[in-house]
Amino acid sequence: MLVLSGIMTGWISTTQAEDLPVVRDFTVEAKDASDKQKPILVLFMSDTCTYCEKVLQYYLLPMQHDHAYDNKVILRQIEIENNEKLVDFNGKTTSQSAFTKSYKIWAVPTVMLFDSQGHELTRIVGLLTEDFYLAYLDDAINESQAKIKAAAK
Repeated sequence: MLVLSGIMTGWISTTQAEDLPVVRDFTVEAKDASDKQKPILVLFMSDTCTYCEKVLQYYLLPMQHDHAYDNKVILRQIEIENNEKLVDFNGKTTSQSAFTKSYKIWAVPTVMLFDSQGHELTRIVGLLTEDFYLAYLDDAINESQAKIKAAAK
């Protein structure tokens, strides 16, 4: 039983260690988004937020591994308290925390979808109803894709 417990603990910590790629340079993400006409989904999170971890583990990481989303959306994350360097959509150097403040993120988890110019397309604040959260994410992605396609016409 002790061995099984050790294996399970190792499995849980390994799965929880996986993250979405952290945004370092939005100009790179924007080029990819523009070329493929797809939105950039960013999870704004805090490492002390259990709801953020749920959104990451139960919804966004499975989405990242599902090839059906490869041509729909770019998935990234930002740690709201992190002061590491980040290049914004205009090529300006800032930090993850300053970028967060510039978009008026006031609660975590917040999921925002951006177009390639950094315009907000859709925002989901909080975990909402867990049973329907994947549907909320899918609706936000589809709505964002439609906005991008309409703007391209």
